[in-house]
Amino acid sequence: MKIEQFEDKGLAHYAYAILSEKTGEVVLVDPARNPQPYYDFAEKNNAKIVGVIETHPHADFVSSHLEIHEKTGATIYTHSLVGADYPHKTFDEGAVLEMGDIKLKSLHTPGHSPDGISIVLEHEGKDIAVFTGDTLFIGDVGRPDLRESAGNVTAKREDLARQMYHSTREKLMKLNDDVLVYPAHGAGSLCGKGLSEANSSTIGAEKISNYALQDMSEEGFVKVLTADQPFIPKYFGYDVGLNKQGAPAYQQSLDKVKRLDNNYKPSAGTVVVDARSEKVFKKGHLRGAVNIQNGGKFETWLGSIVGPDERFYLVAETENELDDLIRKASKIGYELLIEGVFVQTEAAEEKSQVMDVAAFKENQGDYTIVDVRNASEVKGGKFFANSINIPLPELRERAKEIPTDKPVVVHCAAGYRSAAGSSIVEAALPDTKVLDLSEAVNDFK
Repeated sequence: MKIEQFEDKGLAHYAYAILSEKTGEVVLVDPARNPQPYYDFAEKNNAKIVGVIETHPHADFVSSHLEIHEKTGATIYTHSLVGADYPHKTFDEGAVLEMGDIKLKSLHTPGHSPDGISIVLEHEGKDIAVFTGDTLFIGDVGRPDLRESAGNVTAKREDLARQMYHSTREKLMKLNDDVLVYPAHGAGSLCGKGLSEANSSTIGAEKISNYALQDMSEEGFVKVLTADQPFIPKYFGYDVGLNKQGAPAYQQSLDKVKRLDNNYKPSAGTVVVDARSEKVFKKGHLRGAVNIQNGGKFETWLGSIVGPDERFYLVAETENELDDLIRKASKIGYELLIEGVFVQTEAAEEKSQVMDVAAFKENQGDYTIVDVRNASEVKGGKFFANSINIPLPELRERAKEIPTDKPVVVHCAAGYRSAAGSSIVEAALPDTKVLDLSEAVNDFK
């Protein structure tokens, strides 16, 4: 038997391949959008992919389950409450999938979602591991507030929190202490609020160290779990629906993205996402463009700032970077929303104001300061006493709330988000001087 973990650092996502060396069969758990790594794993081990288990319809990434089924004939397994629109076999509580000396057993573990399941791996009669999806993480449990208006079955966050209380205590915590825990996400995921950097654990270790598994009343648990959850990106509900339906084939979908001539000029009023570095962007960009720089979390911020009901153009510095950006967008299904992509080699007509940090330090009262960090971050302390907090995911909708009687300075925690924030405010308030504090924010902490 072999368990292989696949990590997508950008979305802090873990997928798994379970290989029965006895039968040469592979079952995948929660695969990412690009199926090629799983095909490579099967080929390397002279094995055949026979099953794909979806622990729930994911909100934060798009799965390749339907494409893998169509290419390999593998059966897709998921809970009946998903209401899956793709060919599948119901994998409700008590269902068992056997591969030689391996048994994969379904536990219905709602809490993050009403349709969530965890998969217990039994090998030669002993429970070895549990694949917990977004129910149990290392150091945390799944957030309960993503299914209030998404999915086949919706539920209020308090009700899901109560279900999580019972799923953890009546199902997962009753497994043996030495059972390995393999979650679908790690630190950096927005599917929980305090995930560990570790990529696996044991039931026993989680009982000791995981705040959510400590002895407390159901009411106390609900209060703790529903408090201080991170923001919900705009794309989350869209991905739940896309995963319920089944996404189009990965490479074919990438190939359909329209390539445009260098320095293309979209019509006025269209959404333009410019992923070039903030220094290049500020020297000359298209009017109204949003500067979401290419980086480790590009796809998360793209899906947090741009809604799934919008179409957009994507701009990069090189063709290679365009390819990278399209792949990142596809991880959340946003390649389907791209109107066209192009390389910007010339400085466009709009230039951003240069920040005089020294002048700002001496006369902070002469500026309106906008903090685009998340509310939970601001709760931990402001950098500037009189700053206005408008979280970046809300800024396009709320920029007009910003007073325009003074120059506006935008800041975040380290400089990445303020580039996007200042570009949004600049577009919304064209007659106001807008400045990006950028990395200089570190001088004020």
